[in-house]
Amino acid sequence: MSPIQVAVCGPRECTAAEAEHARVVGALLAEAGVTVLCGGGAGVMAAVAAGASAARGLVIGIRPDDDPATACAGLSAVIRTNMGEARNAVLVSSADAVIVIGGSWGTLSEFALAHRRGTVPVITLGGWQVLDSTGAPVPNPSITAHTPAEAVSYALSPTTTESEAPQGYSR
Repeated sequence: MSPIQVAVCGPRECTAAEAEHARVVGALLAEAGVTVLCGGGAGVMAAVAAGASAARGLVIGIRPDDDPATACAGLSAVIRTNMGEARNAVLVSSADAVIVIGGSWGTLSEFALAHRRGTVPVITLGGWQVLDSTGAPVPNPSITAHTPAEAVSYALSPTTTESEAPQGYSR
């Protein structure tokens, strides 16, 4: 059986709180033996790579360019796609679960692609919520986590149903 791969997506320009959440998520995933996938750039991507690598985890950066100088520190390996934002599809399609921290246009694309896939859990920790024209949340299969530990717990328990989800989660 191949190791579990969890993609952690988030903006390259993030808040200090988002960076801290990403660092903790990366460390918790690495401690659980998960392969961490990220965009391999600045912001949330650099923070998750730092957290996972500090915990001696395997971290794969899927870059939108082919310039080795743009990859963040802490990556175990880099896949240089030279696909621009289209690499977002490669990132989320390679994951067994997707954790979205914070929000930006690129992060929204990853969030949407993960939902469109429809076969993996999508966990949000801050960031995007999609509303319909009346302002009501659009039903989707994502789980809202309130802490990094909750996000990782759900990502590692993909068979958990909404009624079994730990307190603090909402669909």
